[in-house]
This record gives sequence, C-alpha cells and structure tokens, in this order.
Amino acid sequence: MRRRNESTLQSTLRMPDTTIRHFTATGFVVHGDSTLLHWHQKVQEWLPPGGHVDENEDPVQTAIREIKEETGFDVEVVPTGKPLSISNLDQVHAPHSIMIEDVVDAKHGEHQHIDHIYFTKLIEHWSSAPDEPLALPKTSTGWRWVSLAELMSGTSFTNPSGEDRPPPEDVLKLGAAAIRHVSGL
Repeated sequence: MRRRNESTLQSTLRMPDTTIRHFTATGFVVHGDSTLLHWHQKVQEWLPPGGHVDENEDPVQTAIREIKEETGFDVEVVPTGKPLSISNLDQVHAPHSIMIEDVVDAKHGEHQHIDHIYFTKLIEHWSSAPDEPLALPKTSTGWRWVSLAELMSGTSFTNPSGEDRPPPEDVLKLGAAAIRHVSGL
C-alpha cells in the first residue's frame, strides 16, 4: 500500500469517478507501550493487521476479524471518540482516521483502499501484565512488537529478506497515537 502525499481533503474530492476503491479496515493492536506490526510481503512495508471489508460486515467487524485471522489474538476496539446518545439506531465505533491509500496489485491493478483505522487492545484472556513481553503470533513470520520509543525514533527493523526498513510515516504516527490512547502514555 502506498500512501497519498496530498495534504488536503479537497484533493480526494476531485478524484475522477473511474477510480476503483475498496473499503478496508486496519487495527493497531496495543499491549503496554507497544503495538504489533508485520512485514507485509506484497506491500513490502511494516504494517499493522488489516484487510478488506467483507459483504455484510462493518469496518469494526473487519478489523477484529482480520486481527484474529492474521495473529490469532482476540481484541476489542478502544473508542477514540464519544458516540452520540441515540436510542433509535445502533452505532459502530467511528475509526480514529480514514486513510486513502493508493494500491497496485496483479488482481485489481491500480486502485485505492479507503482504510478505516482503529485502535484495539487484547481481550483479557490474552493479556499479560503491560510490562511483560507478549508472545508473537504463531500464524506467520515477520511479526514484532514495536515500542512507542521505536516508533518515535523511526527505528528500522530487519525484514525477512535481511533488509533494514523503518515503518512508513503513517504507521509511525498512527502506531504512536494508538499506544498513547490505549495505554494512557
């Protein structure tokens, strides 16, 4: 996934109607002063877990499902804002951010992801004390817990190919915001 460099909302409002867009959801999994990232083979970046919104699924369900599928961890979304008091309709948690990501792949070619970014925490039965190390997911290689200090300094991590690469700017900033929000740091 490549992130847009344009800095204003107006730039996305002028997109031609022919742009193919997919709805996705991403969840920053926070434990203590760290968040979980993995080396995404297709994108070639350090990213949190996430994926496409399935039919009849809302973005919160997507983030929780993708985290479970990719890591084996059960999580819950930590709201970043207060919902309105509305009694006649159900609400889902609003995302912290919605990112527009330019993507190129063999199946869909050039398209965009409208990515709903959520902050999550482990459900209690997975949790150890925040200062204790937590096991990495057994579902895949290339996972690592990344600390707030590492995100703040833009630390590079060795990917499965042996190359040192820092996470992209959006992951650094959103990961740090997730840790601060969920852990109260």
